[in-house]
Amino acid sequence: MPETAVLDDRALIGDLIGDRAEEWDLTGELPVGLLRDLGARGLLCAEVPEAFGGLGLDSRESGELTAYVGSLCSSTRSIMTSHGMAAWMVSRFGDRAQRKGYLTELTSGQLAAVGFSEPGAGSDLGAMRTEIRRDGDDVVVTGEKKWVTGARYADQLMILGRMGEAGGVVAVPVTAPGVELVPISTPVLGCRAAGHWHVRLNEVRLPADHLLGGGGQDLSMLFTTALAYGRISVAWGCTGIVRACLRAATEHAREREQFGKPIGEHQLVARHLADLLVAEQVATRVCEHASAAWQSFSPDMVIATVLAKHVSAGHAADAAATAVQVLGSAGATDGHVVARAYRDAKLMELIEGSNEICQLILAGHALSQPQGTRS
Repeated sequence: MPETAVLDDRALIGDLIGDRAEEWDLTGELPVGLLRDLGARGLLCAEVPEAFGGLGLDSRESGELTAYVGSLCSSTRSIMTSHGMAAWMVSRFGDRAQRKGYLTELTSGQLAAVGFSEPGAGSDLGAMRTEIRRDGDDVVVTGEKKWVTGARYADQLMILGRMGEAGGVVAVPVTAPGVELVPISTPVLGCRAAGHWHVRLNEVRLPADHLLGGGGQDLSMLFTTALAYGRISVAWGCTGIVRACLRAATEHAREREQFGKPIGEHQLVARHLADLLVAEQVATRVCEHASAAWQSFSPDMVIATVLAKHVSAGHAADAAATAVQVLGSAGATDGHVVARAYRDAKLMELIEGSNEICQLILAGHALSQPQGTRS
């Protein structure tokens, strides 16, 4: 896509979100009309080909767009990640008719969410108990999903489950008999407006063509493929959080005066600004590396996405804490950009693979590499 078109998309998103993220964070709700508008413009799943109504962006272009949204509103970015993951799974596992049908819907204002986690299956997705079974010309889904991002706003749920020893993904309309959406009664720590709800699936019966690619995919491959998109999207979103913190801290450090000069001229505050700049650069570069691996179908694509998510989430959490420190009481108001970042970034260290899970994956990768030549 031409650079001018990408810039136009950023300008449009900036106009639509504006300074409303604080209000959405405090009320815990995004305007559904806004989400449908973004979806109908192809902005929630920007890598979908133009033939299906998407923007056809490559991974880096899509990532920079995700980072921009993340710098404005992490709740909106969370919807972008979930919706984009749904589109990615259709692209990866759906047959030709399913790709044409579902991708066209997902770029026409219909909203989707993805059901991974369960009461007994968080980091250990192998413990998933949701069952998908064929019954003649139908498919039946039974189980429970927790913390489904965007379920509050969704028209369609992409539900992952077991099919014996294999796995599958079923496109479940929220209006299907047996689908129960359960609001989370207490405010969540971060991304408060992202519509995290629980989903119960009580013998949900659907035509078999709702099962992507006929099902029966290798369970590990299914999880890894789906999570790879989520991780790179979260990583770019975290880069956006770092950028928002850098911008807020530097603006405050220029304007706020103490002891006769701007606080940015005090050495210890200047150190904080330097740390924020380093965090932004490191997060950006590791995301660019992951997007390059994604775009080239590199054998290291999966590990690159894990690395990007882990590094960017860690830097986002540190950057948010640093920005709050620089702004002091000015950034301590609930809903303020750095206060939101402080809460939102912590969740990023938990979702799509916690810090600890990412470290285990990275350590396993390190141990699997051939030993270097000893001198």
